[in-house]
Amino acid sequence: MSSAQRALRLSYVAEQRRILVVEDDVTIALAVRNRLAAEGFDVRVAGDGQDALVQYGNAEPDLVILDRLLPGLDGLEVCRRMQAARPVPVLMLTALGDETDVLVGLGVGADDYLAKPFSMRELVARIHALLRRVERAAQLAAEDTVIRVGEVEIDTAARRVFVRGAEAQLTRTEFDLLRRLAERPGQVFERDRLLSDVWGFSEAAATRTVDSHVRALRRKLGSDVVRTVHGVGYALVRR
Repeated sequence: MSSAQRALRLSYVAEQRRILVVEDDVTIALAVRNRLAAEGFDVRVAGDGQDALVQYGNAEPDLVILDRLLPGLDGLEVCRRMQAARPVPVLMLTALGDETDVLVGLGVGADDYLAKPFSMRELVARIHALLRRVERAAQLAAEDTVIRVGEVEIDTAARRVFVRGAEAQLTRTEFDLLRRLAERPGQVFERDRLLSDVWGFSEAAATRTVDSHVRALRRKLGSDVVRTVHGVGYALVRR
């Protein structure tokens, strides 16, 4: 191996992202691990909640793929404990189609969710989009900006949000969505555009993801903060 090839390999290893897959279905876990390893990720696998928390502390992954239904500690509790220890992007896998269950998952710190059964292509696309968002958020955090829209105040550098002086605890995705809407208050953003701007991809089948996060924002900021324009999208309300 030449010195140039060795340097390239070392650079690749240094930049390799680590992903923790938490899934009790062995077939799914192995399929996900093999696909992500082929994509160049360093992949760790845990089959239950307790093992997931141990590996999370030891491996310090860049992203977690987390099954909602796990033996012992369920995915919600695992996500809550992970985010309390060290915030990390979480893509939650769920076999449950109930909207309330999805909102609960988003509320404990999941950044996105994917319903089973899912395609590996979509899973990989969601992972790359989440990682790009983390990098973009780090760059934006260097900007010392405060955005005020009505009673909502957004500290973009500290990634903190206040409503009438009281801090609202938003997840990473909720913050990014609110910030995008707040950049042009009153303007209506189509769901496809929000998917592209905030999530980093745009697929018609995934627009429900936007709807779920808007509902979560309303629960935390007030039901009248984000306006729905039926058949089009959403806008942040000027007040």
